[in-house]
Amino acid sequence: MNDRAKGFSLIEVMVALVILVIGLVGIFNLHIVAKRGSFESFQQTQASYYASDIISRMKLNRDQLPDYAGNYTGVPTIPSKACTGAAICSTSETVAWDLYEWRASFVGQAEKVGTTNVGGLDTPTGCVTINGNNVTVVMAWKGIRPVSDAGETGSCGTSSDRRRLFTLQTVII
Repeated sequence: MNDRAKGFSLIEVMVALVILVIGLVGIFNLHIVAKRGSFESFQQTQASYYASDIISRMKLNRDQLPDYAGNYTGVPTIPSKACTGAAICSTSETVAWDLYEWRASFVGQAEKVGTTNVGGLDTPTGCVTINGNNVTVVMAWKGIRPVSDAGETGSCGTSSDRRRLFTLQTVII
């Protein structure tokens, strides 16, 4: 009888280990889902920042507002004149510099691993539409998980089930 009691304890330990492993697998999966959600949230926060950034730049250069309109993607080229520090730039030179800095930030040009940009958004496109004083900035990027693409086919970025859109509309007077 004494031998059976020892074997019964071993079965209890095995059952407890199976339950523990199932619980740990569930916690691990929950951790992965939380990390994905955190990254998606971070990307949306960055898109919000980049949209606000270009609007702030446009407010400082209201006279050239129509020159900011366009769809911007890829790594930008440096304008002929850098409007930094004490440099005196015309309003059109300021537009070129503003767009360069904005594009460089959302493609992550300042953060590199080797020759690859790792900062900014994943495969970003910035679209600026101006209708009088009404300004619409749309940031499009590629998310981690596929979802239904609610954006219009002709809107900013390439239509995809992983495309994310952030739109900011304002009036600049």
